[in-house]
Amino acid sequence: MPRTRPPHRQKKRPRVRRGQPRNARETAMPRLDLKGDRRASKKIGKAFESLVALQARLRAPNGCPWDREQTHDSLRKYLVEETYEVLDALDSGDPRKFADELGDLLLQVVFHSELAAEAGTFDIADVIEHIYTKMVRRHPHVFGSVRADTSAEVLKNWEQLKSEERKNEAQNATTNDAQPAAKAAQASILDAVPRSLPALLEAHQLTRRAANVGFDWPDVNGIFEKLTEEAAELKQLLPPGASGSPGAKSAQREEIEEEVGDLLFVGVNLARFLGLDAEIALKKANRKFAGRFREMERIAASRGQALSGLSAAELDSLWNEVKDGNVRKTAGKQGGPSRKTLA
Repeated sequence: MPRTRPPHRQKKRPRVRRGQPRNARETAMPRLDLKGDRRASKKIGKAFESLVALQARLRAPNGCPWDREQTHDSLRKYLVEETYEVLDALDSGDPRKFADELGDLLLQVVFHSELAAEAGTFDIADVIEHIYTKMVRRHPHVFGSVRADTSAEVLKNWEQLKSEERKNEAQNATTNDAQPAAKAAQASILDAVPRSLPALLEAHQLTRRAANVGFDWPDVNGIFEKLTEEAAELKQLLPPGASGSPGAKSAQREEIEEEVGDLLFVGVNLARFLGLDAEIALKKANRKFAGRFREMERIAASRGQALSGLSAAELDSLWNEVKDGNVRKTAGKQGGPSRKTLA
């Protein structure tokens, strides 16, 4: 069946046979006025066009069977996986690996855009045009008369602009509603935070957006006080000498869960306030714990033991042995003692 294009694209891009390579189509991107900035070289443009054409070729009738079977939903997991692989590559400090993983992530954008083009909803040119227009609109201190001398002022202006955009979107979405104005007035700066985000990332985004409009702690001491407060409230709910699975009633367990959530939320807020990402910080702590635990298993096996057969005191002793060994290794490399260890 012939591929169709969005109505606003039909005059610019004649309908063509499905699977025809992109470089054979009339796909002139809407002209973007760079005001004399010519950093976008022909080499980059040709490379990008080749990538788009390659993905169209893979989706063609005589292309790759796997690529032809994919949908927006089937690709969801790969989009998430590639994002985390980019972060891992960034942490590795290897520029070649970083570039490679960024390419994999870019492919996901091109792939989804190709699927949308086949459905006639949008294409890669729309994606580029939308983000270009948005970036110009959200930088009035660069392309307009608004003044912003600090990063804080930039972020505050950014949130105000996004709030106005959400109000306009709400008004457009409720044109057939009986109370469109009321719904538009309810738009929040937090509306743009997807509820499907991982909890740590969602908490980071919520507190970051609130901080951008001035709702933040004056200094880090207030967050430490809040941590102490939340920990005390949680401790009060726990029965004396509570084990890992307190035998509490359902209602009480819900209270405990709520307080644990509050404690974690403050921890994320602390990381954000210090300019850190709680998700990345926790990932690193996970790796450190896993590395030390595997070393415990290795040492125990070398002694003919299994961790499951050791007492709590013996496990603690083995953990401290591994931890102290890591401290000595770090001290040898840095020329001094290190106490940055897991408790």
